[in-house]
Amino acid sequence: MNEKEEQKTIGLTEDVEVYSIDKTKKRKVKARIDTGAHSNSVDSKLAASLNLGPVVKTTVVKSANGESLRPVVKMKIKIGGKEMSGLFTIADRTKMKYRVLIGRNILSKSGFLIDPKRG
Repeated sequence: MNEKEEQKTIGLTEDVEVYSIDKTKKRKVKARIDTGAHSNSVDSKLAASLNLGPVVKTTVVKSANGESLRPVVKMKIKIGGKEMSGLFTIADRTKMKYRVLIGRNILSKSGFLIDPKRG
Protein backbone atom coordinates (compact mmCIF):
# COMPACT_ATOMS: atom_id res chain seq x y z
CA MET A 1 0.00 0.00 0.00
CA ASN A 2 1.49 3.36 -0.93
CA GLU A 3 1.20 6.53 1.13
CA LYS A 4 -1.61 7.94 -1.00
CA GLU A 5 -3.90 4.95 -0.43
CA GLU A 6 -6.17 5.28 2.57
CA GLN A 7 -6.78 2.21 4.69
CA LYS A 8 -10.38 1.04 4.90
CA THR A 9 -11.85 1.01 8.40
CA ILE A 10 -14.30 -1.66 9.51
CA GLY A 11 -16.16 -2.19 12.77
CA LEU A 12 -16.66 -5.14 15.09
CA THR A 13 -19.61 -6.29 13.01
CA GLU A 14 -19.82 -5.98 9.25
CA ASP A 15 -22.10 -7.06 6.43
CA VAL A 16 -20.23 -9.63 4.36
CA GLU A 17 -21.02 -11.68 1.30
CA VAL A 18 -19.99 -15.31 1.58
CA TYR A 19 -19.49 -17.45 -1.50
CA SER A 20 -18.93 -21.03 -2.39
CA ILE A 21 -15.38 -21.30 -3.73
CA ASP A 22 -16.71 -21.61 -7.32
CA LYS A 23 -18.95 -18.54 -6.64
CA THR A 24 -22.11 -20.32 -7.83
CA LYS A 25 -23.91 -19.55 -4.54
CA LYS A 26 -23.66 -16.55 -2.22
CA ARG A 27 -25.35 -15.09 0.84
CA LYS A 28 -25.15 -11.76 2.62
CA VAL A 29 -24.81 -12.05 6.41
CA LYS A 30 -23.69 -9.98 9.37
CA ALA A 31 -20.28 -11.19 10.58
CA ARG A 32 -18.43 -10.70 13.85
CA ILE A 33 -14.93 -9.28 13.45
CA ASP A 34 -12.85 -10.88 16.21
CA THR A 35 -9.20 -9.86 16.50
CA GLY A 36 -8.88 -12.23 19.45
CA ALA A 37 -9.76 -15.27 17.33
CA HIS A 38 -6.99 -16.84 15.30
CA SER A 39 -9.22 -18.53 12.73
CA ASN A 40 -12.52 -18.01 10.94
CA SER A 41 -15.73 -19.91 11.52
CA VAL A 42 -18.92 -20.42 9.54
CA ASP A 43 -22.23 -21.86 10.73
CA SER A 44 -22.84 -25.45 9.66
CA LYS A 45 -26.30 -24.68 8.21
CA LEU A 46 -24.94 -21.75 6.19
CA ALA A 47 -22.09 -23.95 4.94
CA ALA A 48 -24.58 -26.60 3.86
CA SER A 49 -26.80 -24.06 2.06
CA LEU A 50 -23.75 -22.86 0.08
CA ASN A 51 -22.60 -26.43 -0.60
CA LEU A 52 -19.20 -25.58 0.85
CA GLY A 53 -16.55 -28.21 0.45
CA PRO A 54 -14.65 -30.29 0.10
CA VAL A 55 -13.29 -30.52 3.62
CA VAL A 56 -9.58 -29.74 3.26
CA LYS A 57 -8.60 -30.81 6.77
CA THR A 58 -9.84 -31.09 10.33
CA THR A 59 -8.50 -29.11 13.25
CA VAL A 60 -8.82 -29.01 17.02
CA VAL A 61 -10.42 -25.75 18.18
CA LYS A 62 -10.23 -24.54 21.77
CA SER A 63 -13.11 -22.41 23.01
CA ALA A 64 -14.92 -21.55 26.22
CA ASN A 65 -16.81 -24.83 25.75
CA GLY A 66 -13.62 -26.91 25.65
CA GLU A 67 -11.91 -28.54 22.68
CA SER A 68 -13.63 -29.88 19.59
CA LEU A 69 -12.55 -31.37 16.29
CA ARG A 70 -13.94 -29.33 13.39
CA PRO A 71 -13.92 -29.72 9.61
CA VAL A 72 -12.24 -26.93 7.64
CA VAL A 73 -13.32 -25.65 4.21
CA LYS A 74 -12.07 -22.95 1.90
CA MET A 75 -14.52 -20.08 1.38
CA LYS A 76 -14.57 -16.69 -0.29
CA ILE A 77 -15.87 -13.55 1.39
CA LYS A 78 -16.37 -9.96 0.38
CA ILE A 79 -15.95 -7.47 3.18
CA GLY A 80 -15.46 -3.72 2.96
CA GLY A 81 -15.49 -3.99 -0.84
CA LYS A 82 -12.53 -6.40 -0.79
CA GLU A 83 -12.80 -10.02 -1.88
CA MET A 84 -10.67 -12.56 -0.01
CA SER A 85 -10.53 -16.29 0.47
CA GLY A 86 -9.51 -18.26 3.50
CA LEU A 87 -10.00 -21.36 5.58
CA PHE A 88 -13.09 -21.54 7.81
CA THR A 89 -13.93 -24.08 10.46
CA ILE A 90 -17.50 -25.36 10.33
CA ALA A 91 -19.34 -25.12 13.63
CA ASP A 92 -22.87 -25.06 14.99
CA ARG A 93 -23.32 -21.31 15.51
CA THR A 94 -27.14 -21.39 15.76
CA LYS A 95 -27.02 -20.22 19.40
CA MET A 96 -24.65 -17.41 18.53
CA LYS A 97 -25.67 -13.99 17.24
CA TYR A 98 -23.42 -14.11 14.14
CA ARG A 99 -23.28 -16.95 11.63
CA VAL A 100 -19.77 -16.00 10.48
CA LEU A 101 -16.74 -15.09 12.57
CA ILE A 102 -13.76 -13.40 10.91
CA GLY A 103 -10.46 -13.92 12.73
CA ARG A 104 -6.87 -12.81 12.43
CA ASN A 105 -5.90 -15.23 9.67
CA ILE A 106 -7.94 -13.17 7.17
CA LEU A 107 -7.74 -9.81 8.94
CA SER A 108 -3.93 -9.81 8.95
CA LYS A 109 -3.91 -10.00 5.13
CA SER A 110 -6.72 -7.48 4.61
CA GLY A 111 -5.04 -4.18 5.44
CA PHE A 112 -8.19 -3.06 7.28
CA LEU A 113 -8.14 -0.86 10.35
CA ILE A 114 -10.58 -2.09 12.99
CA ASP A 115 -12.52 0.55 14.91
CA PRO A 116 -14.12 -0.96 18.01
CA LYS A 117 -16.47 2.04 18.26
CA ARG A 118 -18.10 1.01 14.97
CA GLY A 119 -20.69 -1.70 15.31
